[in-house]
Amino acid sequence: QVQLVESGGGLVQPGGSLRLSCAASGFTLDSYAIGWYRQAPGKEREGLSCTSGTDDKTYYTNSVKGRFTISRDNAKNTVYLQMNSLKPEDTAVYYCNVAGGAWGQGTQVTVSS
Repeated sequence: QVQLVESGGGLVQPGGSLRLSCAASGFTLDSYAIGWYRQAPGKEREGLSCTSGTDDKTYYTNSVKGRFTISRDNAKNTVYLQMNSLKPEDTAVYYCNVAGGAWGQGTQVTVSS
């Protein structure tokens, strides 16, 4: 069964850090481009970052550039999103996905003092 499972979310104070994980099962991630997305209450889902499956190129949307870093560990079949300098506006449910994939449950990130 093809599946992506997000984890690592939680409650963090402004300025804090979290590392999200996206573990794949049922297929090998290393040949796929994969992205991180988020959806805040009342807002549409937005793309944050992605990494290609072939040449490890990365992309970041302006709102997270310089604060978030995407990486992958092919041995663990997992992609990560390191999030630093978190802001209250980063509060959302975070998802990972490949093109055409089904959306998982996501992981909640809450940035609040």
